[in-house]
Amino acid sequence: MKVVITGGGTGGHIYPALSIARKIKDTYKDADILYVGTEKGLESKLVPKEGFNFKSIRVKGFSRKLSKDTIKSIKELLLGLNDARKVLKEFSPDVVIGTGGYVCGPLVLLASLKRIPTLIHEQNAFPGVTNKILSKFVDIVAGSFEESKSRFNNSEKVKITGNPIRQDILNIDKESAYSDLNIDKEKTFILCFGGSGGQESLNDSILRFIHKNINNKDIQILHVTGERYYEQFLNGLENMGVAKLNENIRVVPYFYDMPKALNIADIAITSAGAITIAELTAVGVPSILIPKAYTAENHQEYNARALEKEGAGVVILEKDLTHDVLCMKIEELLSDKNKLGQMAQNSKRIGILDADKRILDLINEIIDN
Repeated sequence: MKVVITGGGTGGHIYPALSIARKIKDTYKDADILYVGTEKGLESKLVPKEGFNFKSIRVKGFSRKLSKDTIKSIKELLLGLNDARKVLKEFSPDVVIGTGGYVCGPLVLLASLKRIPTLIHEQNAFPGVTNKILSKFVDIVAGSFEESKSRFNNSEKVKITGNPIRQDILNIDKESAYSDLNIDKEKTFILCFGGSGGQESLNDSILRFIHKNINNKDIQILHVTGERYYEQFLNGLENMGVAKLNENIRVVPYFYDMPKALNIADIAITSAGAITIAELTAVGVPSILIPKAYTAENHQEYNARALEKEGAGVVILEKDLTHDVLCMKIEELLSDKNKLGQMAQNSKRIGILDADKRILDLINEIIDN
């Protein structure tokens, strides 16, 4: 099996692509996989580290407003189409898979026109522009939220597979996780993070929550600020008179043991990226979701609302977020163990653990047909 996988720009497009690539390679040892992205994209660093062949093409995202950059983007698109044509001719794939981001446009479109089997994967409840356009041409769309179906013009092509997640998150021994992370399982453990890059609005509100609960020994807090906000957060604590944190509160710029933390968290306070939500529901964590308002098509709010609709999370929009609002919501949920328990059950119920297998089944289906 020869497979081209393309998608990039952000981790939200790249990590699902890598999960699909790993599933293909695990199932078909002799599979020949080529990942196509851009030289400047994050994928150019991540993909080779995962051991997959990587090739870059020239392509540039379009600005939503007409400007000089639009002309440059059109020129880059034409170059990208030429690069994509060469890739398809030289590699001769059995299937082309796109996971979003403008880089996958030329390859998936050309592959479809050449009658090469094509599949796109949409991570969010509200589809991105590239995937909405490509959905008209591809054989099948793998969606992650039931709500996304009605937002594609070709809804009959959409099959719900969920988002592929890190498999290590499903194989965590909880007792070991409590010990490794030094978490007392008799006390409430609150996990806070604003996606891989952090979230300033969330940081500001958690800053006040930590200050208010600095001497509360009944809760444990792990807050991940994001690298770029870490010093700013520590300065904020210092300005509030907090020179040293108690052992039950930890603030870090990045956290490498997130699978362990998610498995033992009593509640998560987080943004609403698609992969974050997939991992929360995989292990059944109730959540307070604060969607980032500046994301394309406001897709994080759509993701968050999908969880809220199922009773697995509550949503606070950034425009409504204050430390008082967040503190009240946290205290309200922590004081109602029955509600929190029901939210955890609802979260677990809607989790999809085998998204990578479902996607592979669809790939085999379109190749066979």
